Amino acid sequence: MTAQETEPEVRRGYARGRATREEILEAALVLFGEVGYHTASLREIAARVGISHPGLLHHFASKAALLEAVLQRRDDVDDAAMAQDLASGFDYLEALVRVVERNAARPGIVELFATLSSEATSPAHPAHAYFERRYARTLADLVHVFEQHRAEGRLRDGLEPVAAARRMIAVMDGLQVQWLLGADCPATRVDMVEHVRAQYVSYLRD
Repeated sequence: MTAQETEPEVRRGYARGRATREEILEAALVLFGEVGYHTASLREIAARVGISHPGLLHHFASKAALLEAVLQRRDDVDDAAMAQDLASGFDYLEALVRVVERNAARPGIVELFATLSSEATSPAHPAHAYFERRYARTLADLVHVFEQHRAEGRLRDGLEPVAAARRMIAVMDGLQVQWLLGADCPATRVDMVEHVRAQYVSYLRD
């Protein structure tokens, strides 16, 4: 086989590998959300994808490495979408609300975050450092936004940006749990978008 004949085959192999990796990430996302990190097994994830356990390890050397990739993928998707919204002219509140709307259309993502963020409060959990960094980054972003509001005279009198940011994060996380618990009662399920918007606006001057 010539080099010219080999090149398309190599490209097809890379494409198959990327497709398999995406399938693994999707299956892991679902299983981690369903049963948590500690209960989930690589063999179960491999079975859901239709590959062998050694085949999965070819893509991810350990369960911790797979978890890190799943979490990073979630952040990459959300960060890119929010950056695009801000670049398109949406203000921060509307961009944040659009993140909540997208998450409501992906219950597996919400379940994953709620499950793992609770598990990862233990310093021994492999995602502990990730969630520490994530909360620190989210807090810093919101503090910056509320500081801008204060500088523009839009922040409510007596409200500190750090306090506003911490409460905003607490509200969003708590709403996710309530929303997950209401899955079997769609008619009365909490509207995350409505409450996130109302909470944010409550920090601003009329």
